[in-house]
Amino acid sequence: MRSFLLLLLCSLIIMQSSYGQDWPNLSKYKAENDSLGLPENGIERIVFMGNSITEGWILNDSLGFFRKNGYVNRGIGGQTTPQMLIRFRQDVIELKPSVVVILAGINDIAGNTGPSTLEMIMNNIESMAELAKSNNIKVIISSVLPAQDFPWSRDMEPAEKVIKLNGMLKEYCNRQEHYYLDYFSHMVNDQNGLKSEYTYYGTLIQQGMRSWDLWLKQLLRLC
Repeated sequence: MRSFLLLLLCSLIIMQSSYGQDWPNLSKYKAENDSLGLPENGIERIVFMGNSITEGWILNDSLGFFRKNGYVNRGIGGQTTPQMLIRFRQDVIELKPSVVVILAGINDIAGNTGPSTLEMIMNNIESMAELAKSNNIKVIISSVLPAQDFPWSRDMEPAEKVIKLNGMLKEYCNRQEHYYLDYFSHMVNDQNGLKSEYTYYGTLIQQGMRSWDLWLKQLLRLC
């Protein structure tokens, strides 16, 4: 009996600990969301949902893309698609945008929140797109960037997985009449990694200033 009570107490402590964790990081943008307000009349709000690649764009926005246009960046470094899906309603839908740009999947391949198949990644991205579509939000799904290796998660051999995932994303966009934004073909090298001109100090996954300038040119063709 004593062993059972001890086990029950440990279970309750573990459950309480997990409840206290903000796994999808809903708190990161909560205050900004609350103060943002609705879009002004005639202004087309675009929300960018993603990971560090998206978050880094606003930190290195040399052209003032977000500031000048009032666009909303909701990238969080290191995040995977299940985390984004949980916060999608708070960080996208409730902001009442006309367009959402989703760039996600690379951290799933890296295993940031545990093992993940390409099908699992697609399910999460499709769920985000369905939520957006049901709220009359135009969906733009970005290709996953080339990656030859991950500095924080070695020997994952991501290159071919990225290519296959991008094929799945493109096919889904064609089938559902969403927009597919192809960064991959402009940024890939002959080893299916990221071209050196788009990296910081040769890092194979992290992008540099030229990356965001390229993305802007590609994105403006759709918006």
